[in-house]
Amino acid sequence: MIGRSEDPSGTDDVLDRRTTDIANIGGGVMTEEVGVVTGDLTLVTELHPGRAVRLVVQYKDAEEWYVVTGGTCQLTDPADLDAVHHLAVGLLNRPEG
Repeated sequence: MIGRSEDPSGTDDVLDRRTTDIANIGGGVMTEEVGVVTGDLTLVTELHPGRAVRLVVQYKDAEEWYVVTGGTCQLTDPADLDAVHHLAVGLLNRPEG
């Protein structure tokens, strides 16, 4: 959903989240709403009830958030949120293309 501000998920059911600024000037990050986004971005990994995880991204300091295509999974342990976020940052942060 485009236009979500403050709370990236647009809902009140986020149990926990991790946030990291990244840069992707290569192939970009594919999103459900607008296709590929590139440049300076903020990546958020959200934990929802039922151990559901969702990745969302925005242009740095913008208001709109976009769901990362393929950026959902189920955790077996909520403590794994840090590891999932670290992996997502490692995969999507491409400051040199």
